[in-house]
Amino acid sequence: MEEMIELDIRIGSGDLYDYNLRHTYNSASGILGSAFGALMILVGLGRGIWIFVIGGAVLLLYLPWTLFLRSKQQIQKNPVFQKPLHYVLDGRGITISQGETETTQSWEDMVKAVSTGRSIIVYTSRVNATIFPRRQMGDKTTDVIACISAHMPPSRVKIKL
Repeated sequence: MEEMIELDIRIGSGDLYDYNLRHTYNSASGILGSAFGALMILVGLGRGIWIFVIGGAVLLLYLPWTLFLRSKQQIQKNPVFQKPLHYVLDGRGITISQGETETTQSWEDMVKAVSTGRSIIVYTSRVNATIFPRRQMGDKTTDVIACISAHMPPSRVKIKL
């Protein structure tokens, strides 16, 4: 019989911020923005042009700060985040339910699975994902990783313990 893993998870602003940081800094615009900001600081320091140093610092700090504020705002305004979500991982996919609402994403529809120090993130599209905060999974973390790894192609799974 196929193993089923059940979790109740409440996404907090820190969990959403972690997802937003990873998602943004693994995109071309996030990488280019960071590289340009760092380059401005290096050029500014090397040539004594302080406006470059300040501009580069603003570039490097602006994105994480706005992601932090946006994460807090999303958690406060979106009713989905006000109560825990119930997750069931099985051979069919990931079923998410809350109250009377239930949806299942099949493993074939999953785009990729990645990890951060704080979460396991399973992308259901290029921009949408299911977030499993490690602190809330507890002793089920390795079971969740094993289930994801068993049902998704290895090329789509980039999870570190």
